[in-house]
Amino acid sequence: MQIHHIAIICSEYETSKKFYTDVLGLNILREVYREERQSYKLDLAIGEHYVIELFSFPNPPERPSRPESCGLRHLAFSVDNIEEKRNELIEKGLSCEEIRIDEFTDKKFFFTTDPDNLPLEFYEN
Repeated sequence: MQIHHIAIICSEYETSKKFYTDVLGLNILREVYREERQSYKLDLAIGEHYVIELFSFPNPPERPSRPESCGLRHLAFSVDNIEEKRNELIEKGLSCEEIRIDEFTDKKFFFTTDPDNLPLEFYEN
């Protein structure tokens, strides 16, 4: 029917929480600390649409991003204006790749990363 949510484990909870809320603008639906797991769980939404569970765990291993490996390759966000979104993220201190054109759809897109180097794609509607 649709993807319900995506779970992300971060290395620095407060840094990633700030990134996903203040930089990307996702809304907090719920935040809980699970004492038995020494873990935060932050439910994030785009508008009211629940999309990401952000977890913290003690000492998670680094994510192998490069060279590319099996598993989730990247997270992609849909935007109305690719140039505006890229400029906004650069103004907030992110390093963003140049805008490219998808050779199959002729749509514009670019990549950046979250604080743990998870590749994030922004794709124009």
